[in-house]
Amino acid sequence: MTRKIDIFDTTLRDGEQSPGASMNTEEKLVIAQELVRMGVDVIEAGFPVSSPGDFRSVQEIARVVGDSAIVCGLTRAVDKDIDVAAEALKVAKRPRIHTGIGVSQAHLEHKLRITEEECIARAIHCVEYAKKYVEDVEFYAEDAGRSDQEFLLRVIQAVVNAGATVVNIPDTTGYSMPEDYGARIKSIADNVIGIENVKIAVHTHNDLGMATALALAGVKNGARQIECTVNGLGERAGNTAVEEVVMAIKMHGEELDAHTDIVTTELTRASRLVSRITGMNVQANKAIVGANAFAHSSGIHQDGVLKARHTYEIIDPADVGAAGSEIVLSARSGHAALRHRLSELGYTFEDEVFDDVYKRFLEVADQKKEVYDEDLESIVEERQREVSAVYTLNALQVSCGDPLVPTATATITDELGETHVVAACGTGPVDAAYKAIDQVVSVRGDLQEFSVKAITRGIDAIGEVTVRIVSEDDKVYTGRGSDTDIIVSSAKAYVNAINRMISTQRAREGK
Repeated sequence: MTRKIDIFDTTLRDGEQSPGASMNTEEKLVIAQELVRMGVDVIEAGFPVSSPGDFRSVQEIARVVGDSAIVCGLTRAVDKDIDVAAEALKVAKRPRIHTGIGVSQAHLEHKLRITEEECIARAIHCVEYAKKYVEDVEFYAEDAGRSDQEFLLRVIQAVVNAGATVVNIPDTTGYSMPEDYGARIKSIADNVIGIENVKIAVHTHNDLGMATALALAGVKNGARQIECTVNGLGERAGNTAVEEVVMAIKMHGEELDAHTDIVTTELTRASRLVSRITGMNVQANKAIVGANAFAHSSGIHQDGVLKARHTYEIIDPADVGAAGSEIVLSARSGHAALRHRLSELGYTFEDEVFDDVYKRFLEVADQKKEVYDEDLESIVEERQREVSAVYTLNALQVSCGDPLVPTATATITDELGETHVVAACGTGPVDAAYKAIDQVVSVRGDLQEFSVKAITRGIDAIGEVTVRIVSEDDKVYTGRGSDTDIIVSSAKAYVNAINRMISTQRAREGK
């Protein structure tokens, strides 16, 4: 039997650190539930001391997840951080505190400004302090990929002696070569006394495009936990992608002496969900979950695949949830058919909520010949965005053309229930709509990025607009909106970004 490799998902913590990928608590809960369906072993739910919003997210995720997975909170080697994380994890059935300190010379000299002995003392203290609250304590040796190996061994030995249950060896900057990183892991596995009772974890970044190779090198040399994110989200060039390491282990399990308990058929769905919520689009040629991952353009390839799929495909698309039958939904479909299909997609609603979803479904179905799964996901997620909205776009009417002056009239309801009807002119229909919205909303954001794409098939496809706006304090916020009218999509996306900005600012202020 091969070794079980734990999958530690940090989409909700490290993944959220991608610029513009911030999520509110409700969105994190949706992703957490998908991670549970996918079968991840550990969910790193956030950095509780960083903001009231993160604290609440960790609490709520712990409550929803129950005993389905370990719920983890990140801290620095600071007593207050650990106190706050422990408080956030009180409701967790299987809590873990993830604490640690930088161990490279760059971190010791320039960031922490401490000696090696002081570093070891802090490492021991943070583990022992966290053990007062929880039994399961993971220690991270930040920037281990560039650290002195002898010093790294001393640190790891010290924290193992102090009671750490997991030791995380991050290549924080994505600097290492796979063979060198693997040798680091093997050295720890061979030389640290008591390491057989502790899990070695790998946390690798993709700065040189080798995050997956680094993680697999770590597994091959003794690591039993991989820290990764859906779609490879994360700081700078991102983290190891869960879909890549999981499928690599599935394909090369005997060679790596490894297996995971991940439900691989959920990988594509998880990818799409995270992409929609964060507004971070997955590149078409992304391994495993990209739109072209199982597409064949070359005539030679097409001929081969038609004769035998494995001639050019090493993975059955169905194994990662990329293929399957669909129920054809149209305006003639009733409540039962829609509820059944939504249930298959993982969505269940109370009757009152379902009625709202059905009304929106009929609106889309009246405009399209066929409603696809992507349409349904868009409808559901659009409603989720509106539930906690500060401002809601009720109606938009635009006139434009040559030689007309583009003019937009918007009807917007604020959180107090007051309805505002405003109008504005602009250089184009989107500009006019945004200027009208700006007359109502209480904050301003400068538009930094605007993109539109069809999220379903056909000339009558729903168009999804993603915008990024920059606040006065230079923070980036992402908004999304979808409709068969792309001007309406654009307005919805802008209002969504404004709502995110306000919600985030209120969370920082503890409101």
